[in-house]
Amino acid sequence: MRRKPQHVPVCFKLQRVQDTLADSFYAPPPGYGRVRLDVQWDGRDFVGWQSQARGRSVQDTLHAALSHLGDARRPVAAGRTDAGVHALCMPTHVDVVDGTLRTSIERLPWALNALLPRDLVVLGASAAPGFHARFSCRQRAYVYRLLRAPHRAPLEEGRALHVARALDVAAMRMAGTHFVGRHDFAALATRDERQSVREIHELVLVEHGSLLEVHVRGESFLRHMVRALVGTLLLVGEGKLVPDDVPEILARRDRKLAGRNVAPHGLYFAGARYSNS
Repeated sequence: MRRKPQHVPVCFKLQRVQDTLADSFYAPPPGYGRVRLDVQWDGRDFVGWQSQARGRSVQDTLHAALSHLGDARRPVAAGRTDAGVHALCMPTHVDVVDGTLRTSIERLPWALNALLPRDLVVLGASAAPGFHARFSCRQRAYVYRLLRAPHRAPLEEGRALHVARALDVAAMRMAGTHFVGRHDFAALATRDERQSVREIHELVLVEHGSLLEVHVRGESFLRHMVRALVGTLLLVGEGKLVPDDVPEILARRDRKLAGRNVAPHGLYFAGARYSNS
C-alpha cells in the first residue's frame, strides 16, 4: 500500500519555501537537474543522516530509493542528525542526471514512498535549480521533548526523554534566556571546535500536560550542542544549578561545568528557513 505524502509540520511557524533562488554558486553540475525533497523520519533505527561504514543511514536509504527512479547523486540535507534523532521536516536536495528521472517531480513523493521503509517518508518535492539544502539555509529549528511522569510511558518510548523528578520550569525558562544571542558555546561542545561561536535566535519552553518541549532556533549548531543545552536546563530544573550560573558556564568554556548530553531519542529536527522565506 502506497503512503501519501503528509502535510509539512509547522514548527516555529517556519514557512515551507518555494525554491525560486537563482544563485549560480549553488547551481547543480552541468547535465544535472536539482530537486528539493522534504523528508521526515523516525530516528530510532537509523545511525543518523550521514552515510556510515556500518549501520543504516537516512542518506543511504533515501539514495537507494532515488537510484531506482533515476541516475541520482547522494542527497544533501539541511542538517546532519546523529543516531536516534528524529526529523519532522528535513529539507534535502538531490541532483539527477537530465532525462533519467522515470516520473514527474509532482509524482516523485508517491514513487519514492512506495520504495521507502515505514520509518522514512518524503513529504514533498519541487524543482530547485539554485537551492542548496545546507548552504542556502539561514535558520534551523530543533525540539527536545521531555516526559515528566512518575513512570515511563510505553507509547512515548524512543520519542521523549522520561524525567521522573519534578522540574522547576520557571527557573529553566530564566536560564534559557541566557543562551539566546551570540555566544561562545565551547562549554556545550562535545569536542574541540575551531570556531565555537554560534547565535541562538530563540529558545522557548512549551508545556503540553506532562510533556515539556524545548524549542530552539539558530543559524547553525555545534555537534551535540542542543542536547548539552537541554542537559544544562535540566540541572537548573532540578535545582543543581541556578539560572545565573549559565553566563559563567559559557564564559569559562569548560564542558565539565555544563549538563550532560541528554539522550538523542528526545531530539527532533523541526524545520529550516531559507533566505527567501
